[in-house]
Amino acid sequence: MFGFLGDIGSAIMTPLYYAVSAVLLAWHKILSTVLPEGSGWTWALAIVGLTVTIRALLIPLFVKQIKSSRNMQLLQPQIKELQKKYGHDRERLTQEQMKLWKDTGTNPFASCLPLILQMPIFFALFRVIDHAAKYDPIKDGEFHKGFMTSADATSLSSAKMLGAQIADTFVNSTATETKILTMSLVIIMCITQFTTQRQLMSKNMPADAMTGQYAQQQKLLLYILPVVFAVGGVAFPLGVLFYWTTSNLWTMGQQLFVIRNNPVPGTPAFKAKQERDQKHGKTVAPDPSKAAVVEAPKPPVRQQPKNQARSQRKKGGKK
Repeated sequence: MFGFLGDIGSAIMTPLYYAVSAVLLAWHKILSTVLPEGSGWTWALAIVGLTVTIRALLIPLFVKQIKSSRNMQLLQPQIKELQKKYGHDRERLTQEQMKLWKDTGTNPFASCLPLILQMPIFFALFRVIDHAAKYDPIKDGEFHKGFMTSADATSLSSAKMLGAQIADTFVNSTATETKILTMSLVIIMCITQFTTQRQLMSKNMPADAMTGQYAQQQKLLLYILPVVFAVGGVAFPLGVLFYWTTSNLWTMGQQLFVIRNNPVPGTPAFKAKQERDQKHGKTVAPDPSKAAVVEAPKPPVRQQPKNQARSQRKKGGKK
């Protein structure tokens, strides 16, 4: 059973080893034209280049994530109404929610897709760097991890920057420089993750969405993800920390750009954009969430006939 699962895992990860190592080595070769080939700075910047390449390829998915996340926020009032109406029938409530998501083209899991797709790449990079760090030419012979050769593995495992080895972790290193640099990157990872999530909730979520199920999920991520990064970060090689820190900085900048230029209606960010547009003489986009409700015209009131005596009605009919 375990052998079968191992074969499946190998079939999935092997192409990623080749993809990750190909991009990493391409950046390393480019940077080696201006920096020493075996320098830790060269390898660290190559990892940054790998991160930028991957995140750039994920931009279309990020756009889809933003749209889905926005729809989820704007649909919270309708979700609440469904919960009030079908709260006693969980099956019917689920069906109605699925129908609402389908009709509006919303995927409630789209916000997790960039993270989910990055995880195999993250683990592939982790394994490449980890294997390079443990590589022993005498015991292991030729090194094979994607396109990386024995020479590449030796160069990566011995590369240093600021006195810290790129392939070392906080746990297995005794060097003070490595511990300081790894902990600094772990702290930056946690701060950027918390700031990104907090930024989303405080500036780009409507008031109606702040009390719904979606908001509760966002609050959970706000505190859980930084803890996950802090706990796991001490076991990651320094090179992997460069990848994840760069990825977090990219996410924070990308989200800041979206919140500033295309905020969700009915949010503080949308109001701030309206004020900026007005200040610069641009056309101010109306807030759809505050659009006035146009009432249907009332039918004309039918005028009731005046009370008349029978003799008066007969007299009026003879005219």
